[in-house]
Amino acid sequence: MKVLVIGAGNMGLTYAQGMSKSNLLKKKNIMVLDTSDEKLEKLHQISHFDAFKELEDCVPKADIIFIAVKPHHAEDLFKKMHSLVTPGQVLVSIMAGVTLDVIQQLTGLNKVIRAMPNLPAQVGMGVTSYVASSDTSRIELLTIESLLNTTGKSIRVSNESLIDASTGISGSGPAYVFYFMQSMMEAALQMGFSKNDSKVLVSQTFTGAIELFNQSNLSPNSWMEKVASKGGTTQAALDSMDDNNVSELIKEAAFAAFTRAVELGKEN
Repeated sequence: MKVLVIGAGNMGLTYAQGMSKSNLLKKKNIMVLDTSDEKLEKLHQISHFDAFKELEDCVPKADIIFIAVKPHHAEDLFKKMHSLVTPGQVLVSIMAGVTLDVIQQLTGLNKVIRAMPNLPAQVGMGVTSYVASSDTSRIELLTIESLLNTTGKSIRVSNESLIDASTGISGSGPAYVFYFMQSMMEAALQMGFSKNDSKVLVSQTFTGAIELFNQSNLSPNSWMEKVASKGGTTQAALDSMDDNNVSELIKEAAFAAFTRAVELGKEN
């Protein structure tokens, strides 16, 4: 089985590197295509990748094709691929907003999977939601899921609208966490902590809280009740957040990302 990754940006290389460790693939069974000479030079230095610049040199050889380019490049790329692909190939797109129907129409392929990864995939802690066209077989789905899991965890969703929804939760979600972390670090600095100590205090707090959550069946609300005592410091902080409607603002932010993902789909 040969896999081709088109686009050697952050996510494309993340998946290529992750899949190179999969038991499903042997060395030299991963091809990476990019049009940038600078990126190609770096790719040629990675022994377990075959690097390409021209579609005709690699697309016909692939069993599975991962598309990791910017959405505005999709139409031109797919039109060029149309005469090179064969019916048995499976295409996996990690582009935001480009629908299954559009991909099928422009490439001529029926076996298409649309996936939404997130940034922690770069450290093997990502989550990728995906949806597949009806022509994709169960065996092919299991293969794709195994490859996606090389960068963390994957979730198969029941319909394509949930891919846009997952953009608002997991796709854009790391930025929400960083936003919260930045605010806490700034508060720590204002309280007198050094920059390094502020980073340690905040990052370890997040890491510890997530580990507690993952190792139990308790909800976030239950954990808040465990931490907060009536009239205590934590309750004062939570009351301040409630007074300022922080919960609703976070939900609004997630829905703003969701709405924009839907808009991108219509634009494309």
